[in-house]
Amino acid sequence: MATRGIVQLFPTCLVNEFHPEAGMAVTRVLERLGFEVVVPDGLTCCGQPAYNAGFHDDARLVARHTLDVLARTDGPIVVPSGSCSDMAVHQYVELFRDDARDLERARAVSARCREFSQFVADHGGADLAARLTARVAYHPSCHLLRGLGVREQPRLLLRAIDGIEAVAFADQEECCGFGGLFSVKNADISGSMLDRKLSAIAASGAERVVSCDLGCLLHLEGGLRRRGAAIRTQHLAELIDEAMA
Repeated sequence: MATRGIVQLFPTCLVNEFHPEAGMAVTRVLERLGFEVVVPDGLTCCGQPAYNAGFHDDARLVARHTLDVLARTDGPIVVPSGSCSDMAVHQYVELFRDDARDLERARAVSARCREFSQFVADHGGADLAARLTARVAYHPSCHLLRGLGVREQPRLLLRAIDGIEAVAFADQEECCGFGGLFSVKNADISGSMLDRKLSAIAASGAERVVSCDLGCLLHLEGGLRRRGAAIRTQHLAELIDEAMA
């Protein structure tokens, strides 16, 4: 059977190094939707940690390598992370604004990037053949919601799964406190924000917490473990993959 086309998967550092299961879930979901998934050889980091820390020259070196790899490919680039997607879509153009050659490449690559829930929602996500019984709380990550403006697509995908009860919780769109380097530089504030978020999630009666950013999920999972809570954390792709199996 002919595929619907090739998509390039940019797995991101956190997925690749800490939770590769999310990357495999992304691949299986996209393949079930009819796409051929390719991971370009040589991909490393998008450069966001250095960029956010103010080391823009270092970030440019990393981002230029990423452009070298991705510019040689064709088709959509699917990124299972709101923060890394935002880096490629918005910050690459800023990084290379004084470099005509790389600015053109940055614009071309950024135009091809789609966060996972965006891409799936645009390619049959409302008609997923999926079923799973679970009470699920969705955490909208900051870069996805505020950086990319993606609000409805993850919720649409949750509604498309028969048996899912999407539970709301207090101040649902507040930051979880991770924020990458923020959680390191401002640990006390980060911890307080996390406690507030976890208390709201626990009060909702959710059995699982789902998000589209692994940084948030690792942060939430650590807090839940310290509390001894039985609430499970999952990348949205993992939940969809489980429901489609």
